[in-house]
Amino acid sequence: MLEGRSVFLTGAPGAGKTYVLNEFIRRATRAGKTVAVTASTGIAATHIGGTTIHSWSGLGIRESLSEWDRTRLKGMDKLVKRYNATDVLVIDEVSMLHGRRLDMVNEVCKLLRENDEPFGGLQVILVGDLFQLPPISRGGEALDFVHMSHAWQELNPEICYLTEQHRQVGDGLLDLLEAMRRGDVNELHEAMLQERLQRQPVQNGHAVTRLYSHNVDVETINQHHLKAIERDAKVYTMQKSGVAAKVEQLIKSVLAPAKLELKIGAEVMFVANNFGAGYVNGTRGTVVDFDGDDPIVELKNGREIRVESYSWALEEDGRKRAEVTQLPLRLAWAITIHKSQGMSLDAAEIDLSRSFTPGMGYVALSRVRSMDGVFLKGINQMALIMHPYIFEFDVNLRNASAALADMTEDYDETKDKTAVPEIDEELLYKLKDWRLQRADADSVPAYIIAHNSVLEEVAAKPPQNLQAFRGIKGMGPAKIEKYGQDILDVINAHQRVKS
Repeated sequence: MLEGRSVFLTGAPGAGKTYVLNEFIRRATRAGKTVAVTASTGIAATHIGGTTIHSWSGLGIRESLSEWDRTRLKGMDKLVKRYNATDVLVIDEVSMLHGRRLDMVNEVCKLLRENDEPFGGLQVILVGDLFQLPPISRGGEALDFVHMSHAWQELNPEICYLTEQHRQVGDGLLDLLEAMRRGDVNELHEAMLQERLQRQPVQNGHAVTRLYSHNVDVETINQHHLKAIERDAKVYTMQKSGVAAKVEQLIKSVLAPAKLELKIGAEVMFVANNFGAGYVNGTRGTVVDFDGDDPIVELKNGREIRVESYSWALEEDGRKRAEVTQLPLRLAWAITIHKSQGMSLDAAEIDLSRSFTPGMGYVALSRVRSMDGVFLKGINQMALIMHPYIFEFDVNLRNASAALADMTEDYDETKDKTAVPEIDEELLYKLKDWRLQRADADSVPAYIIAHNSVLEEVAAKPPQNLQAFRGIKGMGPAKIEKYGQDILDVINAHQRVKS
């Protein structure tokens, strides 16, 4: 990844995908690369501090690209600059992305970067576990797996399959999940699950989160439990601002409800990350009091948190396009299995009796950290089934990763290639000299030609063609047309002398 190769980073839950990804982003950024961090869903995006691929790409909710769309996208200067300023595109939870969506991103990358290489020459890091639930398809549509897309085949990413486990070792749950990944669930695994059936779903005095396959079950259970609490309720309504379409897009990407009703005794779950305040997405607790309008939530460890409003924003090109504000909570007696993807729970009551798609049982069980935290309400035959398309592909992934590992040397920390790129002071001097001459010839101030920050960026990362200037802040289409070739001539002459 640090060598600039495109990669599919995969592995079972607990294998360390997020840790490796974050470490790569840190090192790549330190090396001066611009990394676009995106994910297939808003929930996943919050985990890695990014945005959705739909938002970053400018594609929004489009299902296809018309000629009008292509012309419009190409005419959006800020979007063009975003694509050309990016060195690395990260897409997390890629298993939930439709193949056609990846094809569209690939097409727009080529279009806006004016480069026919895969994804317009970007380094692409795809991250995910293909055994998770596949992208939701409308009735009758064939499953549109991301790895079967034309874009994936064209990119042909290197495979980095993480196999070392960083969750509790020796726990039966990990063995079960690995058996499901290999299609090798046996009687011992089934007996293990039978032992977890109908157990009282209470841990350390707190009711655990319930995972259900259908939305209607979740809403019914949450409202039933809330109404059973004979106390006054407080109602919190989401505040919204920004472009209407962007606001709706943002609302769909966050787990906070538009209307939240709370009572003392309500079981809740945090749906945002705030390490300073002491909670992360998925943290469970109980409302124990109110301080004015702010609820007091007691966590499982006994700590109490005064919960204040939280804002989610959708930013594009450094501008806030939409913002919603709500308490970062939702009722959590129950949530859907689909919504649980990406979460880590200490315990959960799981109803798999109405599982309706392959991978559903795997996703639900893999949310929990150990078998002691699994409380099964029911299970059907579908629950342990994985999609048959994935098994053979997973074998290929493992083999490809093993082959790559055999020919790859261990990373040498002493030869870290991610040092911040230094400015070529000699080139910078030549660029400034050119600027002075051009300013004199055009009878304009030097800063009109190019600011120092532009020349410093050019001297640190010299563009090799006119298109590359589109990624430099301060170099719009007009300036590129007027001065781009002159700057390239200075760069080329300097590099000839150096060589």
